[in-house]
Amino acid sequence: MKNCLGIINLDENESRMGELIRYRTLASVPIAARYRIIDFVLSNMTNSGIEGIGIFTKNKSRSLIDHLTNGRPWDLHRKKDGLRVFNFGEEDPVHDDVHNFSDNIEFVKFSRREYILLAPSYMICNIDYNKVLEHHIKEDNDITVVYKSTFNADKKFIDCEVLNINDNGKVISIGENIGREQKANINMEMYIMRADLFVDIVHESIKHGMYRKIKQFINRNLGELKVGAFKFNGYVACINSIDAYFNSNMDLLNEKINKELFYADKPIYTKSRDEAPTQYTGTSDVSNCIIANGSYIEGTVKNCIISRRVHIGADAVLENCVIMQNSIIGTGSRMNKVIVDKGTVVKENESIRGTKQYPVTIQKRRMP
Repeated sequence: MKNCLGIINLDENESRMGELIRYRTLASVPIAARYRIIDFVLSNMTNSGIEGIGIFTKNKSRSLIDHLTNGRPWDLHRKKDGLRVFNFGEEDPVHDDVHNFSDNIEFVKFSRREYILLAPSYMICNIDYNKVLEHHIKEDNDITVVYKSTFNADKKFIDCEVLNINDNGKVISIGENIGREQKANINMEMYIMRADLFVDIVHESIKHGMYRKIKQFINRNLGELKVGAFKFNGYVACINSIDAYFNSNMDLLNEKINKELFYADKPIYTKSRDEAPTQYTGTSDVSNCIIANGSYIEGTVKNCIISRRVHIGADAVLENCVIMQNSIIGTGSRMNKVIVDKGTVVKENESIRGTKQYPVTIQKRRMP
């Protein structure tokens, strides 16, 4: 896909992410012990051969910029093309992204790419975009959107868009998943179109003032545009709420899902850290966990995601938990279905329990 420019649009609705996005963007929230949410779409793009990627972000992006560095982990540290980050928009991209695109439209024009791939960060999957582009060209679509057909839409993908597709594979209308139906075609919000069409959509939206988002323009002009659909059959998770985030992490403990997301020929890259291996003591008891480097485990840990430099004290029992980096879990603590943000200290003998639908989130304390 050397003839395609990648755009990662961080316009996701973060309203149900709670404390996890108080000091960071959703894209930079840790996942799977040593990754960030944005790592998946970035890796998918680079694995598909895309050499130029622009990230259109928003406020609270310090941790995201720190994670991205110069793009080296994704082979995007280049003088030509490579990784570019745009954080200049005055509008919140949840409500308005066309002005941010308009202010930086030279990025698209000067890329000299024929096609644009527009994607969010919060759709977790391992996808080959070359297949999507091949389908787009074969069907001679104006726009091709990727979707996932699911039979558990009453439990997952709440608030995501739903595509209504005719027998010819064309999108005829777009609705919203409110959790009442089991079967649905979930819009993965990944769009391929010609670069000149993308520029025209931005200019038309600004000129007439009727549309403030690219997706809004597409949704309301399905009659004029030839919008086709590409079905993705692999694992997909949309992290748009606390429980979706928790369940996605727990999914990664499933060996089949883990291998699909991280298998060798299409790896997921991230910013590396040079740290010592995790230490396990004579009192530690660990089963079915993902544990990053630099941790020190003395207690019992089952079905947990443990990030870097986490200390779990003796006699502590953790089950079904997500523990972010630099956290300390005190001796004798009991925790089940808990998300612990980075740098948090849980005191000795604390007992904290959540539910699968409502996991408890512990926000780290900020120094006054």
